[in-house]
Amino acid sequence: MRSARALLTTAFAVLLLAPLTTAEAGHPPLPPTAVPLGIPLSDVLLIGGTVAPGPDAGKPAIWNVSTGKPAYLVALDPATGASLISAPLGGADGSYAVTAAPDGTIYVGTYVDGHLYRWRPGSGNTVEDLGRPIASESYLWDLTTDEQGNVYGGTYPNGKVFRYDAATGAVRDYGQITPGQPYIKSIGYAGGKIYTGSLPDAHLAELDPVTGTVTEIPAPPGLPSPIGIPVNDLNAQDGKLYARIATAYPGPLFVYDLATRAWTDEIPAAHGLDLSPSGDSGEIYLIQKSELKRYDPATKALTGTGLTFTGRIQNARSIGWAELGLPDYPGKSIVGTLWRGELFHYNPQTGKSEILQSAVRREPIDILSVAGGKDTVYAGGFLNGGVSLVNPSTGAAVFNRFSQVEALMEASDGKVWIGAYPEARLYSYDPKQPWSSPEYSPGPPGTPDNPKLAVNLKPELQMRARALAEVDGKIAVGTVPEGDRLGGALVIHDPKTQTTQTFRNVVQDESVFALAADHGAIYGGTSITGGLATTPPTRTEGTVFAWDVRHSRKLWETPIAGAGTVSSVAIGPDGLLWGVAGKTIFAVDTLRGRLKRRFDLGTTRAGGDIVATRDALYAGLDGTKLYRLEPWQRTPPAVWLTQPNRRLAVFGDNQLLVTTGAQLFGIF
Repeated sequence: MRSARALLTTAFAVLLLAPLTTAEAGHPPLPPTAVPLGIPLSDVLLIGGTVAPGPDAGKPAIWNVSTGKPAYLVALDPATGASLISAPLGGADGSYAVTAAPDGTIYVGTYVDGHLYRWRPGSGNTVEDLGRPIASESYLWDLTTDEQGNVYGGTYPNGKVFRYDAATGAVRDYGQITPGQPYIKSIGYAGGKIYTGSLPDAHLAELDPVTGTVTEIPAPPGLPSPIGIPVNDLNAQDGKLYARIATAYPGPLFVYDLATRAWTDEIPAAHGLDLSPSGDSGEIYLIQKSELKRYDPATKALTGTGLTFTGRIQNARSIGWAELGLPDYPGKSIVGTLWRGELFHYNPQTGKSEILQSAVRREPIDILSVAGGKDTVYAGGFLNGGVSLVNPSTGAAVFNRFSQVEALMEASDGKVWIGAYPEARLYSYDPKQPWSSPEYSPGPPGTPDNPKLAVNLKPELQMRARALAEVDGKIAVGTVPEGDRLGGALVIHDPKTQTTQTFRNVVQDESVFALAADHGAIYGGTSITGGLATTPPTRTEGTVFAWDVRHSRKLWETPIAGAGTVSSVAIGPDGLLWGVAGKTIFAVDTLRGRLKRRFDLGTTRAGGDIVATRDALYAGLDGTKLYRLEPWQRTPPAVWLTQPNRRLAVFGDNQLLVTTGAQLFGIF
C-alpha cells in the first residue's frame, strides 16, 4: 500500500500540470485550494544575550533569546552548549534586550509586541509576561538593571526610557530622552545614573532616575559627525562608559571616563554587540578586527588572544565569565555566543580556545521573498536570512545560510539573482554549482564563491535591494536608502561587461519598491518613505514610472492618488502595467502612464503584491484576500480566495504560489 506522503506527492505533481482556470469538460471549475508546500527556511538566530547565574545552583549560564514564532529564552551550559532552559515567549518574535538582576532574575525586552518578560530562579521553563511597559512603544531595544533589581529600558518609536520597579511592578515613563530621536538603541547603568545612546543620530545622554533630569554627553572628539550613525552598543562599568558608535558592522568603540567626564580612548573596528564584564585585574574582552581581544583600561593596551572569527557577521551576542571545569580551562574563562548559535571559550591562563555548536534548535524563518524558476522555486528569509531551493512538486527544500533576502529572480540564462540586506548587495547564484558563501556558509576549501557578489551599493547610501527585474540581459535593482534618508535608486547592472549604473531619485525623494520589465523598458513602483521611515516625506503619493534602459532616461511618472506606496507592479496579459498601492489595484498604459483601471478594494494600507500568469493577474490585499483579474476587466473583481498572504510568485507561467509567514503554498 502506498503511503499518505507518497499519495500527496503525486497529487502535487498532478496539480502542477493543470492550469489555474482549466475545468473538466462540462463541469464548472472547482474553487481554488491552498495546498501547503512546507516551511522551506529554518535556522538559529540569536540577538540579545548575557552571561548570568543559571538554573543549576546559580552556576553561570549563557542566556540568549532565539528568534522564532514564538521566540524562546534559552540558557546554555557554557562548557558544553547543552540546553538548560528553553522557555517560550508567547506573542514575541525575538529580542535584542536580555539582562540579569543581582538576584539572578532574567529580564527580556522584545520587539514588535514591546513586552517585558521575567524569568525567576527556580521557575524552570516558565517565563512571566509583564506586559507592555509603555503602551505607545513597540520595541524594547535594550535593558539594564540597578542594585535593587529595577529594570530600565530604551524604546522605539518615541525614544523613551522607562523604569520597571521590581518590588511593586510600577512603571515610570521618563519620556523622550533626546528630542527628535525615535530610538533609544542602547542603555547602561553605573553609579546611580542611566546612560543612553540614540538612533539614527549619535546622541549620548545621562539620566538621573530620581529627578528625571537629562544631561547630554558631548560627542567623542574623534567622531566625524553624529548624523546617521547610531550609538549601537553601550556598556557602563568600573567608572567607564564604552560606546560603540557604528552600525551592526565593525566601528569605533569610544571610552568615556565618568569621573573626569572626558573621552579617553578609541578602539577602532570593534564588532560589538557586547563586551565582557571586568576581570579580576580590571581587564575586559571584546571582538575587534575579527579576533577576541583583551583590553586594559588602565594602560589602553589591546592584546590578541588567537581566537579568531570568520564570516560577515562576527558579533558577540553574549559574553562573560564562567568556570568550565574542563581540561585546559582552569579558573575563569571567557564564554559567549555568536549569531547562529555557536558558543566560544577562551581561557586567559592557558590560551586554550574553542568554537562549538550549541543545542539551540532551529526555528522557522518568515519568507520575505519568493520567485518561481523553470524547475525550482526560490525562497528568501527575513532577518535570519537564507536561500532555499524548493521542489514545487513535493515541497522538499534545500536550505543555505545567507543574509536577509529582499528579492529573488531567476534570469533567462538560469542564473538566480539575489537582492540582499544590508548595503543593498546584489549577488549572482548558479544553482547548477555547489553553494559556497564565504560570508555566511562556506563550502569545502577551494570551492568557488557561489553566490558571487556583483554589486554593493553602500557607497551609494543604499540599504535594501528591494526589487529585481531583467531587461535585455541586464539586471535592474530597485533600492531603499540607508539610515535617516530619502531617495532610493534604480540600478542597472550588466553581467557581461561587469558595469553598473546607479540613478538616484528617479522619482525625487522616493524609494523604489517594485520593478517589472517589458520591451527594453523598466517599470517601477515607488514609496514616499525613506530608510528608517523617520524622516518626514517630502511627497504625498507613491508613483509608477517608466525608464528607457538604452538611453538612460525616464519616460514618464504617474502618481497614484491616495497611496503613499506602490508596493508591487506586473505587466499583465493585456499589456498594461498593473500595480498594488495600499487599498488599490490599478492599471496604466505603458506608453504614457495614463490610468486605465482602478479598483479600491482593500480596507488597510498594508503592502500588497501582484503577479501575472499567461492569462490572468492575481493580487493580494489586506494580507488575507486574493483577487483574480481577467485581462481587460473593467468591473471590480470579487474576492477569489481568502488566504493569508505576504508575497506571491508564479512557477512556470501559470502556477500561483503564496507565502504566509514561514509557509509556502501552491494555489490549485
